[in-house]
Amino acid sequence: MSSEGFWNNTERSTSIVKELKNLKTTVEPWELAYKKYQELAELIPLLKENDQDLVSELTRNAAILIGIIDKLEFQVLLGGVADKNSAILSINAGAGGTESCDWAGMLLRMYSRFAESHDYSVKIIDILSGEEAGIKNVTLLIEGPYAFGYLKAERGVHRLVRISPFDANKRRHTSFASVDVIPEIEEELDLKIQESDLRVDVFRAKGAGGQSVNTTDSAVRITHLPSGIVAQCQNERSQFQNKQTALKILKARIYEAEQAKKAEEVKQQDSDKKRIEWGSQIRSYVLHPYNLVKDHRTDFETADSQKILDGGLDDFIEAFLKFSANK
Repeated sequence: MSSEGFWNNTERSTSIVKELKNLKTTVEPWELAYKKYQELAELIPLLKENDQDLVSELTRNAAILIGIIDKLEFQVLLGGVADKNSAILSINAGAGGTESCDWAGMLLRMYSRFAESHDYSVKIIDILSGEEAGIKNVTLLIEGPYAFGYLKAERGVHRLVRISPFDANKRRHTSFASVDVIPEIEEELDLKIQESDLRVDVFRAKGAGGQSVNTTDSAVRITHLPSGIVAQCQNERSQFQNKQTALKILKARIYEAEQAKKAEEVKQQDSDKKRIEWGSQIRSYVLHPYNLVKDHRTDFETADSQKILDGGLDDFIEAFLKFSANK
């Protein structure tokens, strides 16, 4: 980074700065743990009988060291090839009309709050609003170290049980929405994508209720004809920017599909995918007649549903990563 002309190439310099940040998130916690260990090792020989001040100091430093080690053990669980990458997260409302669209909107808020709590940036790539409330689908780019490693735990169907605010009779409703997460692929991939294999469609971006929010055909949809994989973007300022972003997402989806063919565990994940309806959920959020959020894969649960809906997903994610490591 200190070499002459480093900052002249914006794309390369940005990539290297990101790499440095990722390396620091790996190395610095280990260095801090070792420093705390050395401090304890130096203090222990000085311990004398009835020296309560030193005992308190040792106890405090030991507790700090244990906390650091716990975090490092958790980080070891994020050892997948793409776990350090940023994440592309998609939410799709299931059957149920306005109820499911509102639930998808609640999930969008939940993941946005989770990202903020981890200092990740959130960028809406594509969104289709519901006719009355919420969203029908949305695609997010969540940028930051280990974003994919954390959020891969969220892949699957999410179920909500509550008294519907859209039901005049105040009846209890069950809604479903699916979440898909793939890693953002930044490095050059060995993907043979021919220009002739791509169909590029341009159209006007749409706002809530189908209202046009753009007077030019700036939104872009790209279809990879051999696989049928589609990516689109409508939230950038120009057609060129939308095309570049859609192409990046398309490459990531093609890469993920190819990885699924090679990796047996990803094949198993794909075979477990079910319809967005009863019996297929990975997690249930019950807000009536009691409060309970339960992950059906790990059996981890909490009664603090508001904390979860405000983005407090860390305990659920940690439980899933430990469960996956022990499978």
